[in-house]
Amino acid sequence: MKYLVISDIHGALSGAKAMEEALQFHQAEWICTPGDILYHGPRNDIPADYAPKAVIEIMNRHKNRIIAVRGNCDGEVDQMVLQFPCLSTTNIIPFKGHRLIMSHGHVYGPDNLPEMDAGDIFLSGHTHIPTADEKDGMYLLNPGSISLPKGGHPATYGILDEHGFTVYTKDHKPYMEVSFV
Repeated sequence: MKYLVISDIHGALSGAKAMEEALQFHQAEWICTPGDILYHGPRNDIPADYAPKAVIEIMNRHKNRIIAVRGNCDGEVDQMVLQFPCLSTTNIIPFKGHRLIMSHGHVYGPDNLPEMDAGDIFLSGHTHIPTADEKDGMYLLNPGSISLPKGGHPATYGILDEHGFTVYTKDHKPYMEVSFV
């Protein structure tokens, strides 16, 4: 099973288009999005290509393949236009005999993890900084932001499969990775 992991689109049309391109390029079966899909939020600059209505159309085209959680910039109004569940703060997916725990990062985050066991995976966004780390037998993953990267990083997304997690730049070049033991 291959998951495209894309976070912090923030209503940028280029981010949603990059999602579709990466989905095709990697032939992923599922899309995991740890939130902040449509709105840029009061702390971020408005993306140059801010077009939430166009992003809605693209996301809804893939509604049966998306597993999402609510980001700090997502709200009930977003659920009114998105045709997949996106308001849960946490989602848990069985993965290789362990748990893939997805949360945006503002409720649970790398500094405030939910209860986890060795082999579990914590997948978040929120910081706009890509991460592919193993700590105490648990994996902490963040695809970065496809639209508003921070910390000097490029726009990125992730691919998660049974072998590990790889962060890619928008032009599909590997940027960082962690292998699962």
